[in-house]
Amino acid sequence: MSAGILIAEDEEPLRVLLRYNLEAEGYAVEETDRGDEAELKLRESVPDLLILDWMLPGLSGIELCRRLRQRPETRGLPIIMLTARGEEADRVRGLSTGADDYIVKPFSVPELLARVRALLRRAKPAEIADRLTLGDIELDRVQHRVRRAGQDLHLGPTEFRLLEFLMRQPGRVFSREQLLDGVWGRDVYLDERTVDVHVGRLRKAVGHGGAPDPIRTVRGSGYSFDETFR
Repeated sequence: MSAGILIAEDEEPLRVLLRYNLEAEGYAVEETDRGDEAELKLRESVPDLLILDWMLPGLSGIELCRRLRQRPETRGLPIIMLTARGEEADRVRGLSTGADDYIVKPFSVPELLARVRALLRRAKPAEIADRLTLGDIELDRVQHRVRRAGQDLHLGPTEFRLLEFLMRQPGRVFSREQLLDGVWGRDVYLDERTVDVHVGRLRKAVGHGGAPDPIRTVRGSGYSFDETFR
């Protein structure tokens, strides 16, 4: 079951960006643009992680964080605080109120995703597996190692990230634009043909020795990891 994340952020473009990238990572995402609505949602159901803006209408993020830490049901809820306040005193205040992590806007989406994974790994280790295994391919996130049928595959760092991204959601078709965003990040401007080049390199690496190709090309749409390959 996917880890659930609630985004409480009143800047719509940022909220949409976060939801898009978190869902691409395989998380189940809910969102709200008000602090008081976030509090109601959290009383109804507690997610696995909360991404919380400092300044929210209805109820500030800093006050909501304080209240959540007073309730037994949400005392251990992992919270990442988003804010435009970068001063040391503000960071100290945010962390002392109970936030587990503190990210100053503007920020790198890949960095935020890495912090989400790190927090979930500590809070709910079962939700973030160290290994992904599909068919005879095993990807080890900790050792940064890929094996097929027990044999090591030699992948470059980009091909490793590309394979990991596709294996997280087997069967789902990703456009080249989605792969650029998910693997390279939205702050990097590359031609979509870059994806084709790296998919080709990935296919060559995982298909060593004539093994079946697990990467499926969907004409006019993009690529997916074929969940039925053997």
